[in-house]
Amino acid sequence: MKVVVQRSLAASVAISGQTVGEISKGLVVFVGFTHEDTSADINYVVQKMINLRIFEDEEGKMNQSLIDVTGELLSISQFTLFANTKKGRRPSFTAAAAPDIALTLYKEFNESIRAEGVVVATGEFGADMQVSLVNDGPITITIDSKNP
Repeated sequence: MKVVVQRSLAASVAISGQTVGEISKGLVVFVGFTHEDTSADINYVVQKMINLRIFEDEEGKMNQSLIDVTGELLSISQFTLFANTKKGRRPSFTAAAAPDIALTLYKEFNESIRAEGVVVATGEFGADMQVSLVNDGPITITIDSKNP
């Protein structure tokens, strides 16, 4: 399981020009799953992500987590995180989980975050989405459950 986490001042996701999810201050998370991912991978990533101290405290130091600042999270499914670009010019996505498996894991991922008391907005799994965000910092961090 891989996630790309971006600290954001505001973000939204639209489908066919209609906003389907939006947040204020918090994290925008692009999430992808592979064939071997389990609930243990989800738990690891969720705990790591919501507790990362990447928000500034009153002294301007990155010392607070999403939980500490009562931030929100925009979750976007993105199988392309498992693109293999070694051969040729067209990426291979064979490492990405099959859509039915990925959808089940994606739902579990979002529910696990909500269970921690975080407001979660989402796009639509498998849809063509347009994501808009104001990356704060910019702060962008990747987390891979197989390579902690």
